[in-house]
Amino acid sequence: MKVLVTGVAGFIGMHCAKRLLARGDEVVGIDNLSPYYSVELKKDRLKQLPRLKFHQVDIADAPALERIFDSARPQAVLHLAAQPGVRYSMANPHSYVQSNLVGFANLLECCRRYPPRHLVFASSSSVYGANAKLPWSESDNVDHPVSLYAATKKSNELMAHVYSHLYGLPATGLRYFTVYGPWGRPDMSPVLFAQAIMEGKPLQVFNHGDMQRDFTYIDDIVEGTLRVLDKPARYAIYNIGNHQPVALLDYIATLERALGKKALLEMKPMQPGEVKATYADTRALANAVGFEPATPLGDGLARFAEWFRNYYGYQ
Repeated sequence: MKVLVTGVAGFIGMHCAKRLLARGDEVVGIDNLSPYYSVELKKDRLKQLPRLKFHQVDIADAPALERIFDSARPQAVLHLAAQPGVRYSMANPHSYVQSNLVGFANLLECCRRYPPRHLVFASSSSVYGANAKLPWSESDNVDHPVSLYAATKKSNELMAHVYSHLYGLPATGLRYFTVYGPWGRPDMSPVLFAQAIMEGKPLQVFNHGDMQRDFTYIDDIVEGTLRVLDKPARYAIYNIGNHQPVALLDYIATLERALGKKALLEMKPMQPGEVKATYADTRALANAVGFEPATPLGDGLARFAEWFRNYYGYQ
């Protein structure tokens, strides 16, 4: 089928588009190549997608987005474009409003005018905020986000629900949990920590290491995402996480082994907007599409480390 992938030069977007192309789908990709992090990395990701029909477009540009929908008429839409990051949302809130709210509203309007058989969009585990009950389930209350980024993702879920209710748009939101792997974002911990370890610089360890994350390998994210994309629902929300939270210090030790070098640790207090632990209940995803992420952290970080050394030239 013909699939429109927004944020196609992003970490998850590139991997999903690559799998779609490999299985024979036609992929139309959109990305604004934002300078939030290395544009060179984004262009290198696009080089992994030789049969992609690429458009450099900002989803906040409504007329440009509609022209692409009008010409492409996609059968499915995988919406992964967004301004990411919890801490950056405190420094530059306007970019989150433009991309995650205005851009998403533009996308929904295009889906209303040119209805696909399914819209799948990226939400985030951040919507759970400081919920104390673990693991986090889709039925939990998520009315108390602790960052603007999280608030925009919760808003996306509500906006998609409205378009599903009013216009019959089949829409599914995926709450991703701490995605890592080759071609990962340089503002996330695997790359930040690996660079510090290889260069002998101290790692900033927040909340003095008393944190847990549900690290989810990119191949599992892709598998779950495409299974959901292929199974339209009127409206649904699913967690996609490894459902095995790992203590931050254990994660660092696993990365040290993958890189063959010890880290220097600099203990720091908890950062505003962050949460102590994330933990996905994935039973709803398993019941819907027969899949749960399960790649062990050691295996995933070994593959990440191999890519990291090659791409960044650390030998």
